[in-house]
Amino acid sequence: MDTGRTPGRHITVDDVARRAGVSRATAARALGGYGTVGAQAKEKVLAAAAALDYRPNELARSMMTGRSGTIGVVVGDIENAYFALAVRGISDVAKAHGFNVILANTGENVETEKAAIGVLVGKRVDGIIVTPAKLSDTAHLRHLQHSARPLVLLDRSIPGLDIDTVVLDDKSAAEEATHLLIEAGHRRISYVSATVAADALYRGPATIDLSTVLARIEGVTTACRKAGIDDTERHIRLGVTDAPAAERIVAGLMAGPDRPTAILASDSLVGLNVFKALRSLRLSIPRDVSFICFHDADWTGVTSPPITVIDQPVYELGRQAAEVVIRRIGGGAGPAARLVLPTRLIARASVGAPAV
Repeated sequence: MDTGRTPGRHITVDDVARRAGVSRATAARALGGYGTVGAQAKEKVLAAAAALDYRPNELARSMMTGRSGTIGVVVGDIENAYFALAVRGISDVAKAHGFNVILANTGENVETEKAAIGVLVGKRVDGIIVTPAKLSDTAHLRHLQHSARPLVLLDRSIPGLDIDTVVLDDKSAAEEATHLLIEAGHRRISYVSATVAADALYRGPATIDLSTVLARIEGVTTACRKAGIDDTERHIRLGVTDAPAAERIVAGLMAGPDRPTAILASDSLVGLNVFKALRSLRLSIPRDVSFICFHDADWTGVTSPPITVIDQPVYELGRQAAEVVIRRIGGGAGPAARLVLPTRLIARASVGAPAV
């Protein structure tokens, strides 16, 4: 097909306008999706653009409209199926509204997070969705909050920061899971997390820098206190960041005479590593230890036994965050929104009565 394109030459709005028989201003409005254009003229412009294989100059369009058509997304660990699914929710909504997504992965490092946000601002993204790496280091988020660029927090909140936030009901989820274990007869219950700390032992909320971890620990300890169990904190473990750490920490946890009879894992990656560690220790689930995991990852339903999980609406979490930021980009006003999505406990075969 003859497109009229000269090899090496970029097709411009002027070329499309001439082909369509309209003014340059009309062609620009039709191609840029702004202003008013008659239906017949718009049809001619789009047909001409297709025939010429026109590709818009995104920088020029950004300068003309004041928008880049992009949303920046900054998450802690894209290898984690949890964040990957949330990003899928964001991307699907963004695409439906005509936005592209620029993704940055921080590895849960706040300095990397700051640098990524700086790059996104430099690229003139229209809005930013962030999963903050630390509760204690948020000056960059506060600065971004006071700019004209919409900011939405995903999965984690920052107390005292009046910013649109979309999170899950982590405290209630952990409390419900712990209650299930207590109902099965357990009184020595461990919560294990990948959160990095000075050592594997939990030394109080002041040592935790993530709202999700704080909420889940609060859920576990609240359920235990209601059941008359007051020393749950001694079985909480941190720093289960990979398989070797899981094997070391779980081995130490299960070595004592008062070892926990049940474990609640903070996410599916931690859960998988804990599951492998229990197997390497030749501990049977649920005969020797009952086991529950946050997030209904694919592997949890195919193990022997299948794992009881806290099913989190992660795709919806991302979808809602994208809807909020796009509404703000479009000029939506009003006080900061705080959306808290419920979770669902799926009981399988990994919980039983304690052996000791």
